[in-house]
Amino acid sequence: MGAIAFDRLPSVAPGSVTRVVTILRQHPQYESLWKPQLAGMKEQDQERYLFMLAARWPDDIRGNKQFDQPEWHYIDFPYKPPSQPASVRAPQPLPDNLLTAFQRNLALARGNALDAEKAVALCWIFHLLGDLHQPLHTVSLFSTRFPDGDRGGNLFYVGPDPADPRTQNLHAYWDTILLTDEHYEAARDLATSLEKKYPPASPRAFAESQVERWIKDSFDLAVSVVYRRGKLKPGADRDHGASLPRDYHAAAERIASRRVALAGYRLADVLQTIH
Repeated sequence: MGAIAFDRLPSVAPGSVTRVVTILRQHPQYESLWKPQLAGMKEQDQERYLFMLAARWPDDIRGNKQFDQPEWHYIDFPYKPPSQPASVRAPQPLPDNLLTAFQRNLALARGNALDAEKAVALCWIFHLLGDLHQPLHTVSLFSTRFPDGDRGGNLFYVGPDPADPRTQNLHAYWDTILLTDEHYEAARDLATSLEKKYPPASPRAFAESQVERWIKDSFDLAVSVVYRRGKLKPGADRDHGASLPRDYHAAAERIASRRVALAGYRLADVLQTIH
């Protein structure tokens, strides 16, 4: 997603890449964490990779007491299939969530904060925009099986496909459906292929109100495609994942590809508003 935004920006807002890169180089962990990974690369590759590293940073610092914000990665809108009894409750999302975190960091990045603070906020903007396009970051399934919710598929165990006996949770399956190799070349090549397959529409002005609609779109996809309107069945436990339907992977891959491309183009739109 970061690479797609990087590739998109020069044609719609040429100065934005330089502005964002300048801020990111003031990140508190730039010297210790990122600079060694950029060493020896060509300038354009360094800048593209910096966008990628920024997008990944909130996952890289999980457990870091100074920076980690676990509750920011998701917003658990409840999905309770119609077949479930009235005894199953479906509470609303917690007040500190992906949407409020995105709004908070966007305001910080647009404001008068120091560049080091803006750099951290930019990382969260990059990352959260990607998260909100992954359907399982916007939902929790409530049922008699999951009375407290399945935590965005994290408790919903499946096998990748009928021919593969390995078990993983549904959230991890969707997180890794397109890319398991996080090296620069692999991520760059995936971005290039998605840009060709899903070329961007005409540039659009970004409005904050759009973010709620993007989240709603992801929630709707979670209901209709991920959970198949409550018909997808989980395995017994983490060691016994239920096989996915034979047509599931192809449909999931199409949706994931489109969502990643959209996230990249929309990130480019957002970055144009940061000065």
